[in-house]
Amino acid sequence: MATLQVKNLTKNFGPTQVLKQINIDISDGEFLVLLGPSGCGKSTLLNIIAGLETVNEGEVRINDHVVNKVEPKDRNIAMVFQSYALYPSMTVRDNILFGLKQRKTPQEEMENSLQHFSKMLKVDHLLQRKPGQLSGGQRQRVAMGRALVRKPEVFLFDEPLSNLDAKLRVEMRHEIKKLHEQLGTTMIYVTHDQVEAMSLATRIAVMDEGIVQQIDSPEVVYDRPESVFVADFVGSPSINMIPGKLVVEGSLVAVVPDAQSSLKIPVSGYEFREAPRSGTGVLLGVRPECLMPQSSSEQTEFQLSLPVSLIELTGHEQNITFNFYGAEIVSRLPRGNQLKVGDVVPLNIDLGGVSIFDSTSRKRI
Repeated sequence: MATLQVKNLTKNFGPTQVLKQINIDISDGEFLVLLGPSGCGKSTLLNIIAGLETVNEGEVRINDHVVNKVEPKDRNIAMVFQSYALYPSMTVRDNILFGLKQRKTPQEEMENSLQHFSKMLKVDHLLQRKPGQLSGGQRQRVAMGRALVRKPEVFLFDEPLSNLDAKLRVEMRHEIKKLHEQLGTTMIYVTHDQVEAMSLATRIAVMDEGIVQQIDSPEVVYDRPESVFVADFVGSPSINMIPGKLVVEGSLVAVVPDAQSSLKIPVSGYEFREAPRSGTGVLLGVRPECLMPQSSSEQTEFQLSLPVSLIELTGHEQNITFNFYGAEIVSRLPRGNQLKVGDVVPLNIDLGGVSIFDSTSRKRI
C-alpha cells in the first residue's frame, strides 16, 4: 500500500514543455485515472512516476520519500504496458515469474504467487503456452499477472486496453475494477477513453496540453466540469454548447442565445461563483440527457420546440439531433420514442443540470 505525491512537476523535451507544474496527491488504495487526448502529457507523467523519464523540476514522492533519483526497479512499482511487453520465447509461466526469478525469490513463494494470481486472472490453464498462442485479452491478463506476483505498492497502467476489440475492452475493464476492489492497491491508469475513466476511477485527473484541468470524482467531473475542455471531453455524445449572453433583470437571470435573441433560458437557480452581470458572454452547457421531450400535460419552467434533423440508434438508446436556429443540439433518449426527421418536438431542458462558462476564459462561472 502506498501514497503518492507529484509536486510542482515540470518536464521538457528540448524547447517543448510537455508537463507544466503538475500537482497531484494520490491516497493509499486510490484508483486515479489520467484522462486526456493524445499528446496531453499523461503517458509522460506515468513514465516519470515509474522512473522511466527524468524531471526538469519538481518531485515525485512515494510514502513521503522523494524517488526522483531512485531506479525504477527499486521503487516497488509495477507497470502494465499497452503493448503487453511479454517475452515471445518464454511460456506464460516463465513470463509471469520472470521478475521474481530476477529477485531470487524462494521457489515455494513463487509457486504460491503463480497459482494464486493465475487463477484470479483465469490464465492458470495457459501456463505452458507462449504469447503467440494467446488472444489479446489473454496476453493482457498475463501482463497483469506478471505485475501482480511482485506485490508492488503502486500499479501503473498505460492504456492497457487500447489494442483490444470493443467486447474485450469491456470484459477487461470489468476485471481490472474487480482486481482493484480485491487488492485495494494504489493504481494509476492512463487512458484517452472517457468511458474507461468514468467506470474505473475513484478520481479522474483530466489533462490537456501538459496541465491538469480538473481532478475530482467521476461524478463531479461530469456534473460540474471546471472548463469547456473538460465538459466537452467527458461525455458521449458531447455536451451541447449554446453561445449567448447573460441578462439580469431583478431576481431573474437568463441566458439569451446568440442564435435567437428573443429566447430567454432562465438560469436563476444556477450556483454562480460570483454575482452574474448582464452582457457577460457565456457558453451554456447542456448534457444530452438534460434535453427531454415534454408531455402535453407537463408544466415546466422552460419550454422549447425544435425540429428533428437526425436520428442515430445506438442500441437501447437513440441520439436525436435538433435544429437549434441554424445550429445543432443533441438529446439522448430511450429507443421507445417514436420520432421522425422533420417532427417539431416540445422539449424541456433540465435547468438543474446545466453548466455555464465564460466565453472568453472558457472557465466555469
